[in-house]
Amino acid sequence: MKRPIAAPAFSHYPETWHFSPAIDTGDFVFFSGQTGCRPDDTVSSDPEQQFRDLFEFLKANLAAAGLTFDDVVEITTYHVELRKHLPGFEKVMRDHVRAPYPAWTAIGVTEFITEGTLAEVRIIARRS
Repeated sequence: MKRPIAAPAFSHYPETWHFSPAIDTGDFVFFSGQTGCRPDDTVSSDPEQQFRDLFEFLKANLAAAGLTFDDVVEITTYHVELRKHLPGFEKVMRDHVRAPYPAWTAIGVTEFITEGTLAEVRIIARRS
């Protein structure tokens, strides 16, 4: 069984971008990379606000799957200027992700599709 999931604000993604924000496989839900790009395609120029938007979008898609950050088992993050923005990113992440912490890998990249985007987060969550 494979079921696509999208929070209402992201329901246009399958049609527009040809991917699902999340795929529910039963035990695990795999989330596509999400950024701080808003549904209207704008991005905050303030890094911390962009990271807050990103985690709110993740939270909305987790909720659409009936999950929370407590169900996340793996996080992969991609960052433009990783070392420069990591402290602010970690500050925002700490507001959402708590112990026992999921596995986490942070990777530096040069750019994303939407200009000005500083981070993208991909998660895997497990149903209890």
